[in-house]
Amino acid sequence: MKKFNIRKVLDGLTAASSSSSAAAASLQSGNRENDLIQETLQSEHFQLCKTVRHGFPYQPSSMAFDPVQKILAIGTQSGALRLFGRAGVECFCQHESGSAVIQLEFLVNEGALVSALADDSIHLWNLRQKLPAILHSLKFNRERITFCHLPFQSKWLYVGTERGNIHIVNVESFTLSGYVIMWNKAIELSSKTHPGPVVHISDNPMDEGKLLIGFECGIVVLWDLKSKKADYRYSYDEAIHSVAWHHEGKQFVCSHSDGTLTTWNIRAPAKPAQIITPHGKQPKDGKKPEPCKPILKVEYKTTRAGDPFMILCGGLSYDTVGRRPCLTVMHGKSTAVLEMDYPIVDFLTLCETPYPNDFQEPYAVVVLLEKDLVLIDLAQIGYPIFENPYPLSIHESPVTCCEYFADCPAEVIPALYSEGSRQKRQGFSKKEWPISGGNWGQGTLSFSEMIITGHADGSIKFWDASALMLQVLYKLKTAKVFEKPRSKEEKSSTEIVDEDPFAIQILSWCPESRVLCVAGVSAHVIVYRFSKQEVTTEVVQLLEVRMQCELNEVESPECGGEQASAVSTPGTSSSPQTSLPQSHPSSSSNNSSDGLRDNVPCLKVRSSPLKQSPGYQVELLIQLVWVSGEPPQQITSLTVNSAYGLVAFGSGNGLAVVDYLQKTLLVNVSNAELYGSTDPHHRQPHSPRKTRQPSAGLCDGNDASATPEERCKSPTSDARDNSFSRSRSSSVASIDRESREVISSFYFCDWLSKKSETVAVPSLWVGTSLGSMLAIALTVPSTPEQRMQQPVGVSFCGPVVRLKGGILRMAQLDASGILLPHVYESWYEPNAPEEEREQPRRHRLTSPPSQENPDCQYAVVCSEKQAKVVALPSQNCVYEHNITETSFVLRADVVTMTTGVAIACFCANGHIMTLSLPSLRPLLDVNYLPLTDMRIARTFCFSNQGQALYLTSPTEIQRITYSQETYDNLQEMLGELFTPVETPEAPNRGFFKGLFGGGAQSLDREDLFGEVAAGKASRSLAQHIPGPGGMEGMKGAASGVVGELARARIALDERGQKLGELEERTAAMMASADSFSKHAHDIMLKCKDKKWYQL
Repeated sequence: MKKFNIRKVLDGLTAASSSSSAAAASLQSGNRENDLIQETLQSEHFQLCKTVRHGFPYQPSSMAFDPVQKILAIGTQSGALRLFGRAGVECFCQHESGSAVIQLEFLVNEGALVSALADDSIHLWNLRQKLPAILHSLKFNRERITFCHLPFQSKWLYVGTERGNIHIVNVESFTLSGYVIMWNKAIELSSKTHPGPVVHISDNPMDEGKLLIGFECGIVVLWDLKSKKADYRYSYDEAIHSVAWHHEGKQFVCSHSDGTLTTWNIRAPAKPAQIITPHGKQPKDGKKPEPCKPILKVEYKTTRAGDPFMILCGGLSYDTVGRRPCLTVMHGKSTAVLEMDYPIVDFLTLCETPYPNDFQEPYAVVVLLEKDLVLIDLAQIGYPIFENPYPLSIHESPVTCCEYFADCPAEVIPALYSEGSRQKRQGFSKKEWPISGGNWGQGTLSFSEMIITGHADGSIKFWDASALMLQVLYKLKTAKVFEKPRSKEEKSSTEIVDEDPFAIQILSWCPESRVLCVAGVSAHVIVYRFSKQEVTTEVVQLLEVRMQCELNEVESPECGGEQASAVSTPGTSSSPQTSLPQSHPSSSSNNSSDGLRDNVPCLKVRSSPLKQSPGYQVELLIQLVWVSGEPPQQITSLTVNSAYGLVAFGSGNGLAVVDYLQKTLLVNVSNAELYGSTDPHHRQPHSPRKTRQPSAGLCDGNDASATPEERCKSPTSDARDNSFSRSRSSSVASIDRESREVISSFYFCDWLSKKSETVAVPSLWVGTSLGSMLAIALTVPSTPEQRMQQPVGVSFCGPVVRLKGGILRMAQLDASGILLPHVYESWYEPNAPEEEREQPRRHRLTSPPSQENPDCQYAVVCSEKQAKVVALPSQNCVYEHNITETSFVLRADVVTMTTGVAIACFCANGHIMTLSLPSLRPLLDVNYLPLTDMRIARTFCFSNQGQALYLTSPTEIQRITYSQETYDNLQEMLGELFTPVETPEAPNRGFFKGLFGGGAQSLDREDLFGEVAAGKASRSLAQHIPGPGGMEGMKGAASGVVGELARARIALDERGQKLGELEERTAAMMASADSFSKHAHDIMLKCKDKKWYQL
C-alpha cells in the first residue's frame, strides 16, 4: 500500500497559512466552552490511502488468463491493470508511465505477469503479494513492440517489433539474449519489400524448437531455432491479423483482413489446405466470395469427443450496416453468431488444460467488450452466458450523482437484497463462475456500508459496500412515473433537456425510515417509501409548484408565527396548498394568449395505472412548472425528513417546503423573502427571462443569454465532465461568481431558537451560495392523527450566521460536543392497514439551558472558504477557521469517527483536510488529488468511520480511507491473488509415440538463448530498470500461509541454484582431475622405455 506523504498538523497548534483567523477561535465565551468540552480526536487517528477500486476497467485494451490460478488480468489504455479472481477478489495496479497496455502474458502458476506497453516497455509484476509490484522493467529504445509470446513453463519471452525483428528476453533477470531473429533472414531473400510488423509469434505445440512468425503483410514463417533458418514460408495476399495452432502441431489457421480464414499444413507451404469466408456470400458461379470485414482474431480449440471449435471476432459482410459486434462460434457444421452490446476488444477461450500439445477441451469464452465483460458457456446448448459476480454495471447508464453511507442500520441491507433478488435476470448458465482464483481477506469492518448511485436514465442503484466489496442490492427506475416519448419527434415542447430528461441530479435518503427523495434534471422531485407489498397506483399523486423570481414585486414577510397559508408567496398559484392530486395540465390549456408556455411541467406524468412491485414505491411527485414562457430553474439542493414528513428543495429562484404526508405545499418563497427586512444583499430588479439559467442539472451555468429554445445538454454529454454541478454544491459560484443567490444546502433539526425556550423545536436551516445560514421554525403536530389533519406551522427566523463562500454543510452538536443524529421516524409498512401500523416517532432529547451555561447546542456550518461553530441559542460564534484562501471547498461533511466527530473537506486544489469539532483544529491536510476532472467534483463523498469515494472514471468507483484504524487493518482485509496450486500433469505421450518419437519435442532454450551460446545483446537496444518490488517484494510476499509458502519456494529455488552451482563446480573438478590423470598417463607411456638421461 502506497503511503501518502502526509503533512500532519500538530494538535493544539494552528498553521499560519491556513488558520490566520483562528485567533478569533474564542469569541465571547470560547474559553469556557474549550474548558468544558474534551476533544478525543487527534492527528494520529488519521491516515489517507486508497483502499479498493470497483467497476469496469475504463477503456480496456488487453486481457490475459492464468488457467491454473484462474485469475483474469485486464489492461487499459491509461496503463491500469485490473486483476480479478473469485467474487470479491479484485486488485488495481497502475503503470507509472500511463501508457496503454497492449499485451499481457501470465507466467502460468508462477504468481507473475508480464505487461507490454505502448511506450515500448515490458514489465514483470509480482502477484504473490496482496498489492502487486513491478520486479523488473525493460525499455526498448530503438524498436517498437508489437507482439509478445511467453511459452508455457518457459522463462524466455519472445518480443516482436514493428521492424519485423524478434528479440528474446529472460524473464527471470529481464535481460536481452544475444539471439535475434532478423526479418531479412526470416523472409525470402528474393523478396524486395519489408514484411511489416510482427503480428504473431507462437511455438509449435509439438516441437518447441519451431517458431511460427506472422508478419502483417501476409507472410508466415516457420523458424527453426536451432539451425537459425526458416524451414517453411507461407504466403497469402491478404494481411494477417492472428494465427492459431491445432494442438497436434501439423496445421495452423490464419485470419485475414478480407474476412477469410486460411488453414495451412505445415509441410505444404505452396497453398492453403482450405480457404473459407465464414460470413461471405458464396457466388453460384464459383468465383471468390465477396470480401468481408477483417477477422481480428481466431482461436482453434480441439476436443477429444467431438468436433473442434473455431472461435472468431469480426468478419461480417460489409452490407450488415448497423449490426452489432459479433462473436462467431463454429463447431462442426453449426455456426452460432453471438451479438454483443459493445465493440469487442479481445476474447480468450478457457480450456481444461494449460498444455498446448493436448486436446484443449474448451469450456468457456471470455469476451472483453469496450464497456462490459461477458463469459459464454460453450458446454451448454445455446451458449448461455455466466452471471457476472463482479460489480461491473456501475456505468450501465452514466452515473450522475452518488451518496455514501457508512454505519447504516443493519436491517436495511437484507431488506433491500430481499426485494432486489427478485429483479435478477433469468437464463444464465447453471455452472459456477469459472474465474475463481484467489482468497478473500481475513479482516472485516465492524460497520455496514452502502452506496447509492443516480444515473442518466433515471435509475437508482443501491449497493452493499461492506468489507471492501461491492454488490448491487436493488434497482429503482424513476422514469416509470412519466410518459416516454416514442421518438424524438414526439418530444414535448416543454422539455428542458435534449437527452436524458429523467437523469437523477440529487439524492436524499433516510436510512432509518427508508424514505428516499430524488431530484431530476427536469425540475422534478419524487418521494419514495419502502414497502414489502405490491400495490397498483391508479393515479400518481402530483403536486405542481410555481416558482418565480420577480424582485421588483417582492414583499418581505415579517418574522413571526404566521401559518403557511398566510405566507406571502408572490407569483405563486392561488393556493400553495393542494391537498388533492392535481390534474395533468396540457400545454394547450395553459398557454397564454401570446403563445408563452405557462403552468406547464417539463414532463408528462403517466396517465395509466402504475403497478409497483415490493420495494420503493412512489409517494408523491412534485414538478416545477413553466412561468410566463420561462422554464423552471434547476434544483440545487434537496433534503427529506421522515420525523417531520417534510421535503425541502431550493433553486436559484427560492425554496419550497412540501408536506409529503398531506401532499401540500407549505412554503414557496424567493430567496429575498427569507431575510425579511434583514436582507444584506443589494438586489436589482430584473426579469428572469434575461438571466435564465440552464435547467439541466449538471451542465455549465455560464450562458445567461440562452433562450428557452436553447436546451441544455444532458448529464451524459461530454460537456458534463467539464463543468461543475450546482446539484452537488454551490462551488460553481467560486469559479463563475454570480450575483444571484442560490439555495445550496438544508438541514432539519430540533433547536433552541430563543434564550427563553426550554424545549427544542423542529426547524429547517437553510444555507445559500452567498454564505448566509437562515432558520425557519416549524410547528409539527405531535400525534399521528393530528399530523394528518392539522397543517404544519411555519415561521421565518431570519439569518443566524454568515460565512465566506457558499454554505455546503450544516450539523448540530450537543453541549458536550457530541454530534446530534438527525431526527427520524423508524420504518413501518406504509401499505399495512391503519390499525396494524406502528408509527414510533423518535425525538431527540435536548438538555435545557442552565444559568451557568445558557448555550446547550452548537451549530456547525461549513462553507466553500471557512467553517464556524455557533453557540445556540445565543448565536455567538465560538470557533472560526479559514479552510482555504487560494482555493475553495468542493465537498464538506460532518463525520463520525470511532473516537469523535470531525469536519472532512475536499478542496478544488486536491487537498483533503479534517478539522476537529468543536474547536476546528486542523488534524489532517493531504495534497491527494489535483482536480483534473469535474466528475470527481460531482461525485466525491465523505462518510462516517473515515471512508470516502469518488468516480475516478466514467465506469469506476475509487474508495479511499482517511482513518488510521482502517489503514492499519487494510492488509488483512485485502484478498490474495496467488494461492499454491499444483500444475496439472503433462499429457501422456503413449507407448508408440514414445517408442517412435511422435510426441512433443522439448528444447533446452538455455543452450540457445543463454549468454554462453548467444552472447550479449547490444546495450543500446533496451534499458533494464529494476522495479520497486525487487526480490524483497518476492521475499516479503503476503503474510500468512501463502506468504510462508512463497518464501519457502523462493528459499528452495535459491537452495537449488546453490546446489546446481556446487554440482557444476564438482563436475568441473572431476573433469579437471580426469584431464590431469590422462595427461599423467600419457607422460608415463611416453617416458616408460627411456633412460633417465634421455628425459
